[in-house]
Amino acid sequence: MTSTQTFAQFAVDLKPLTPQVIHHAKRAVIDWYAALLPGAVVAPAMLLEQALVEDLDHGSARLALGRAATARSAALINGTAAHTVEVDDIYRDAIYHPGAPTIAAAWAVAQDQGSTGLELLRAVVAGYEISTRIGVAMGRAHYKYWHNTGTIGSFGAAAAAASLYRLDASQYAHALATVGTFAAGLQQAFRMDSLSKPLHAGRAAEAGVLAAQGARAGITGSLDILEGEAGLGQAMSNGPDWGKAVATLGSDFHITRMTFKNHACCGHTFAAIDGALALQASMAIDAQDIRRVHVGSYRAAKEVAGYENPQSPAEARFSTKFVVATALLYGSVRLSAFEPDRLADPKIRALMARIELTIDPELDATFPGQRAARVTIATHDGRSEQYLQPTRKGDPEQPLSDADLDDKFLELATPVLGADQSKALLSRLWRLDSEAGIRW
Repeated sequence: MTSTQTFAQFAVDLKPLTPQVIHHAKRAVIDWYAALLPGAVVAPAMLLEQALVEDLDHGSARLALGRAATARSAALINGTAAHTVEVDDIYRDAIYHPGAPTIAAAWAVAQDQGSTGLELLRAVVAGYEISTRIGVAMGRAHYKYWHNTGTIGSFGAAAAAASLYRLDASQYAHALATVGTFAAGLQQAFRMDSLSKPLHAGRAAEAGVLAAQGARAGITGSLDILEGEAGLGQAMSNGPDWGKAVATLGSDFHITRMTFKNHACCGHTFAAIDGALALQASMAIDAQDIRRVHVGSYRAAKEVAGYENPQSPAEARFSTKFVVATALLYGSVRLSAFEPDRLADPKIRALMARIELTIDPELDATFPGQRAARVTIATHDGRSEQYLQPTRKGDPEQPLSDADLDDKFLELATPVLGADQSKALLSRLWRLDSEAGIRW
């Protein structure tokens, strides 16, 4: 069988999920909702609502705040919103944010179909397991130019939608085959200030829904889209080992090893932030005591998160110097870090000028399986200390607890929904596996 057929058969045959896997799937949905809500009330999601007005106010799916939409438009807008403020989940080895595209597609189709909560969670698991394996196989060679959340995310969305539409194995494989030729998203989209990056997640979610809808209607795709001579693996990577990619399907569930973000910015900056804060605490110093900071990290941290003089929230989220300076001055990097007064804060700008970011060959060699940073701080009184941050808070080795995840959800949801509604929604999401029908 081709890889798309193997993935499809896995999903169709997916056995009843263990309590552990169900729990981790609920964590993923809660984290997605936490990212969705603040992103739904800012650009580009709000601009998409204007652009797609003909697709709104009818249909069985819903946008984040309840507006009716078709399944495809809900997937597009909600997927975009969930990736906008940079707090959505990560599967580290695939260099990929699965939640924004996969759960946006799953939620839209579940609403459209009136699926149960357990069916939704099963679809999310299928989407995560299939897409993360494709992402791992495509590797660093793919990430050189492509944004995995747009490309790989298309497969997660298609798998989730195909599961909820209850496609048979043949239809399911054709949904994956068709979405493979939809897969897109260039890193250049966020190498300068633009609103395009979150659209990658939304477009992937929409593409997945469309591919599944097409397969349900009888549209066929090239089943060897992954391993073919002109397929995804050759065109957008270096000829991955697809046999290895499918080897652990059904026995090793990637969704149990997700990274949930602890900072509201690019994940490539997290080890630097965590390391700087840890070293600052151990040295017992204030930001004004710091003469110089040196951050050594892996190549992607410099290439993707290397903005020297950020002028917008989008650029600041991808500026290691800005977020490290913010953390050292204010103790954390939350959404407030990207408000206008913080972007223009002279204390942050002054400290940024004393921070250097370079590529550490030793740490680069361990990427993407390890995301580390080596931080050195020198003080005005002549002290200098170094600290190796081997991982990030939120990674599988140092995971956010359920209580941490609750706090993150309430912090992000409350400004949008209010405290009472946020707490009620969180409680309902923890009981998602008992929901009789997703119509909300």
